[in-house]
Amino acid sequence: MQDAFTGQPTRIHGCTLPGADDRAALQHDHERRLEALARLGAAAAECDLRADSDRDLVVLAEDEVSLLEAAGQEWAALGDAIRAWRALLPLKTLDDFGFLTAAENPLEEANPRLRRIGGGVEAWAFAAETDGSVYKFYLPREEKRIGSVFGFQPGDEGALLAEARLGDYRGLLEKLLLIHALGGMATEVVAVTPEGIVVAKQALGQPLPQGDDVSGVLPVGLIEIPSRFLRANRDHPRLLFHGATAWLVADLHARNFVRCEDGALRVIDLVAAPWPAPVAASQSLMADWLERVRLDPAASVLPGARDEEL
Repeated sequence: MQDAFTGQPTRIHGCTLPGADDRAALQHDHERRLEALARLGAAAAECDLRADSDRDLVVLAEDEVSLLEAAGQEWAALGDAIRAWRALLPLKTLDDFGFLTAAENPLEEANPRLRRIGGGVEAWAFAAETDGSVYKFYLPREEKRIGSVFGFQPGDEGALLAEARLGDYRGLLEKLLLIHALGGMATEVVAVTPEGIVVAKQALGQPLPQGDDVSGVLPVGLIEIPSRFLRANRDHPRLLFHGATAWLVADLHARNFVRCEDGALRVIDLVAAPWPAPVAASQSLMADWLERVRLDPAASVLPGARDEEL
């Protein structure tokens, strides 16, 4: 099946949920894309190309350094890294999605192929008129930033304070991977535009009423964080272990869930960041809890003691 806008293969079509094999393939694509971005950054550094932000790397054209590739091994490696990256995240224009790039605010103009269904600070969401598939356009913000991630700073009595702040492209791609890894709505990253707009595609679901209590239906695998370790300015902060990394995941409110065609609730958005390893290493109680809770999600703050007794 081909995507109607990019012409690339797609595993998402309207409200139909991908099967287990397709979900595994999507997860693999998310992981390969992050690996390719890391490879691109390392190759650029070898050529002494210092980007102001990873946006400068994300929008590189496939032939960006073609004339320099004969100058040395480092430039040839950079050319290979750019082509590998472009194979995993095609460069497309807003015109490819039915918008008029020449307009002052293209996403605000009428589009015969996409109907706006929502949006917020990070992205605008549209449904395809053909099958209802959801396309999210993540908009760059000031200083070439995009999306949201958590920043950490010391709080009272050793607790971390986590506050959402402007993110980068790697943080956005990590967020989309985590949505998928949590069993959330199937998500593809289908394109990036020359302006740096990232386009993600999700299956269509029915939104929940704003303000619904979703505390009892959070995705499996999320671990409640004792308040002595962390306070966050987003709803339902939780710990998630994915691969070798511990993550803070939050912003899990009703507007970030939809009901799918199978009747299940699935998350469509969140805010996340890797748990700050240096801080954990410097606090023995936190480090011990993280080690134990990785093996036993019900582990208490102190071994052998229930948290309500502390």
